[in-house]
Amino acid sequence: MDSKRTLRITLVAVAGITAFSGTVTTAWAETGDAPVVKTGVWRTSAKPKVAAGDAKSRSKGFALNQVVQRSWPLREFHCLDNLWTRESNWNHRAHNSSSGAYGIPQALPAGKMRGAGRDWRHNPETQIRWGLAYIKGRYGKPCGAWGHFRSHNWY
Repeated sequence: MDSKRTLRITLVAVAGITAFSGTVTTAWAETGDAPVVKTGVWRTSAKPKVAAGDAKSRSKGFALNQVVQRSWPLREFHCLDNLWTRESNWNHRAHNSSSGAYGIPQALPAGKMRGAGRDWRHNPETQIRWGLAYIKGRYGKPCGAWGHFRSHNWY
């Protein structure tokens, strides 16, 4: 086998592997210039793992919907995203051991969220509703809370 043919076989095989998308493609050159391509389908019964960011994405989506329902501009959601990313990284089980703050909005004391629903400890939607009501009552809108956070490192 000459080196030119070996290189062509390797390139075709690599191209088939990099185009992998559930179908395994194997190719090699036989006599002549045209490669012979063999394809097969690979199937699995494995269930996809739930990505770690899914809960965070759902929480952000819910918060965006709440911002829209309040007729606040998209800029307010960006401020809210910045604020709660810094506070809890959108983790509804985030707990600050030194202060006792809890949840996505880092309520202090954590029991304040009880007024938003009995499931406040484990339901991100309840925490988001409470957090937005708190922000509206104290700062008007999320950008007001974000501005206060940037200057005082708390809100």
